[in-house]
Amino acid sequence: MTRLRFRVDHRASGSRARAARFHTLHGEVLTPVFMPVGTQATVRGLSAEDLEAAGSTVLLANAYHLLLRPGPEVFARLGGIHQLMHWGGSVLTDSGGFQVFSLAGDRAITEQGAVFRSYVDGTRILLSPERSIAVQQAIGGDIMMAMDQCIASTADHASAAAAMHLTQRWAARSLAARGDSPRALFGIVQGACFEDLRRESAEALTRLPFDGFAIGGL
Repeated sequence: MTRLRFRVDHRASGSRARAARFHTLHGEVLTPVFMPVGTQATVRGLSAEDLEAAGSTVLLANAYHLLLRPGPEVFARLGGIHQLMHWGGSVLTDSGGFQVFSLAGDRAITEQGAVFRSYVDGTRILLSPERSIAVQQAIGGDIMMAMDQCIASTADHASAAAAMHLTQRWAARSLAARGDSPRALFGIVQGACFEDLRRESAEALTRLPFDGFAIGGL
């Protein structure tokens, strides 16, 4: 059983659509669900009370941006993102993989992780799978995402395969870094626009003890 206790309630008769629910450390989430984006631990123009009144049950925050500002030390000191936002619902934290991809010419991808320059103070930062998980743990979200290598949808097969295999190795390291934390962790399927790579990625990740899976890529 996963940490989310996922359950399908209804399946559509004429399609693969379904209604389901899962439980995080901060309550129940019904799916399908719209997830407001609070990239930097705030949803612009809306308070936590507004979000609750609108029926929101889960928000998205981003580990890349929150690593740079205000930093994991602030979240650890305050008791996590829920305390910072005064939010009682669930939070999903992205690993930062897409943001690293968007840096284009100012980042380097190695087996160890992604190296980039902070837009806050210009320092060089290594974001490894282990550090991504540590940052997400400090942020205190309910669902964490494994570090992945995003790649352009126009990439050739060899480049897409290399990124997909690196993502798989990072996935195993992310799981090891998560340890026995009660927070859920999702693996991310990669492979650009190549069906064989997508299948290989999905088959490899589903053999690992993730709590859920995301479809990555552009």
